[in-house]
Amino acid sequence: MTLNKQIADWLESRWITPAYSGWVLIGVTICFFGAAVNTMAGWLYVLSGLGFALLGIAAVLPARSLRGIKIHRSSIQPVSAGEALTVEIEIANPTVHPKNLLQIQDLLPFVLGKPVQAPIEVIPPNQSYTWIYHHPTQQRGVYRWHNVQLRTAAPVGLFWCRRQQEIPATAIVYPTVLPLTTCPIIDSLGQENHAKSHEQQRVQLATEGLTRSLRPYRKGDPLRLIHWRSSARYGEFRVRELELITEGRELVICLDSAGTWEEDSFEQAVIAAASLYFYAQKQQLSVQLWTAATGLVQGNRAVLHTLAVTNSNESQVSNLPQSRLIWLSQNVLSLNTIPSNSYWLLWGNDSVWRSKGNYNSFGLLIDKDQFLQPQLQKVVQVGRTA
Repeated sequence: MTLNKQIADWLESRWITPAYSGWVLIGVTICFFGAAVNTMAGWLYVLSGLGFALLGIAAVLPARSLRGIKIHRSSIQPVSAGEALTVEIEIANPTVHPKNLLQIQDLLPFVLGKPVQAPIEVIPPNQSYTWIYHHPTQQRGVYRWHNVQLRTAAPVGLFWCRRQQEIPATAIVYPTVLPLTTCPIIDSLGQENHAKSHEQQRVQLATEGLTRSLRPYRKGDPLRLIHWRSSARYGEFRVRELELITEGRELVICLDSAGTWEEDSFEQAVIAAASLYFYAQKQQLSVQLWTAATGLVQGNRAVLHTLAVTNSNESQVSNLPQSRLIWLSQNVLSLNTIPSNSYWLLWGNDSVWRSKGNYNSFGLLIDKDQFLQPQLQKVVQVGRTA
């Protein structure tokens, strides 16, 4: 930015700065005044006086036009990467005079995109104008910005005036969740628990014992689950809720966010973690997410928010869980630290993995230059017993 541009911006944001037509009128008015001084012609003094008067009025009105305007921003709903943010801003005019010919600009952070601006023709007295725009996103993250600018040259158009209001905004962009149709790593957990699933079905068919709680009868509940003694006491049907056996169906998706990553590989790992988490939920597994900075996290919104803000080289504040897990890393040596009944996803190549020794777990080698979804849907490729 040149010095002249910096000076013009400073003047415009604190006072006014002439528009192109303003500079023209200033030059013409000065010429008329100079000619009047040289010739002592009265009509030239009149023209120069009219020019100075018009410039004075045009310099005062833009700043006055921006006074009293109040801006309110609605909360921004989270979206996934690739979707558009919907930003809603309300510009209110609580004064008794209309506000004409305004320009509003939302100063987005440069990592999210260029500032977005729009014209406003008029805001009637004691009314408001709602500006809604949609801004595309490309990468996950939590984006914050604070300022909205109003700019006008009304009513004459000779001087620009700009005023800034601090209106904080926070936009959360979740990582993409791939629509996996199959995932052999997670599917294998279900096959290992096939016998326990049969046991759970037998518990669900039981008519006594293993009762967790009683609740009112709902249409469709099996009659065999009615607890007759409690129903007689309460005067309405009470149904038993039975304990479900979930042992062996717990799974933790662990992202090695404390490690050193290549940027592209880490972004793929975040997408993989989100995709595996939601796929495991579809398979009715009790699944949690672990990162070095947050520890164990559960719940769709909490998991997505954690993955939106996570970065590589985080400080580790939580120990690695010792339950069954799926370990996502770029560090082949970290495979020695995970439990033997776990799986891993390793970003790298086969030669590096083979050169580092034997491991007592199995997993997938992920190539960052290939599409991620087909790789997650492959069967376990490598793994040896130490």
